[in-house]
Parts: sequence; structure tokens; C-alpha cells
Amino acid sequence: MPGTPYFSPRLILGAAAMFGMLLALGIHILGQRFGLDLGDLWGTPNGIIPATAAIAWWLIAAVAFVGGYVTASLLFSAASGHLPRRLQHALIAGGLLLLIAAGQAASGPSPVPTLHGFYNGIVALMLGAAMAFAGAHFALARH
Repeated sequence: MPGTPYFSPRLILGAAAMFGMLLALGIHILGQRFGLDLGDLWGTPNGIIPATAAIAWWLIAAVAFVGGYVTASLLFSAASGHLPRRLQHALIAGGLLLLIAAGQAASGPSPVPTLHGFYNGIVALMLGAAMAFAGAHFALARH
């Protein structure tokens, strides 16, 4: 009987950080459809930051961190053979459905100006990458 394959922790860390970052970007795109604009943190004319900007910031950070943590834990379990095959397929399908919904939301007309939306996307991507990496790192440190 063959043993379980070895996967480098760096490979698991990179994959988990990438998936957490994509989840954060998907949540950012979906959040824009509901009026959660991350760019309201900067450039408000009266100096008051709206609550929707703070909600968007924390939502993106939380989804990226939890996504990186859960993905790293699941990848570690899958690599060691402790995760059932059906659960693997269900988790993959759930992640793909979120990314499909984000793609559908991004294909319509944007509620924010183009350059403003581009900067918001870059900030959401960097925030998502940092938080997903931190979550994946904590998950791998636990194992």
C-alpha cells in the first residue's frame, strides 16, 4: 500500500494564500454591488468616513484570513489523507460558485468610476493577500 504523498508546506501556504486572496477579491466585487465601497476610506469631502467603508474593509480582511486559514487546514488534511473525497469536491464546488458569482457581478456595469474601482481592487487584492497569507501561516503553524 503506497504511503501518503508529501506536499511541501510552502506549496500549501502559497495555494491557501492564493485562494484566500481570490475569495477576498470576490467578496470585494460582490460588496460593491451592495454599496460597500472600500474607496470611501479615502477622499471623503467632509472628512467623515462612512460605516460602509469600514464594513467593506473588515469583511474583506475577515474573509481573506478565514479563507486562508481554512484552505491551509483543508489542504494539509487532504495531503495527509484525512479528508473524505466527497467533502473535497463539495468544498471545491462551493469556492467555485463564489468565484462565479463574483465574475457575474463584475461583468455588469460598475457602480463606481473606473479609476476609483481599479484602485479599490488593488487595495482589496493587497489586503486580501496579506490576510490570507497570515491565516494560512497560522494554520500551518498549528499543524
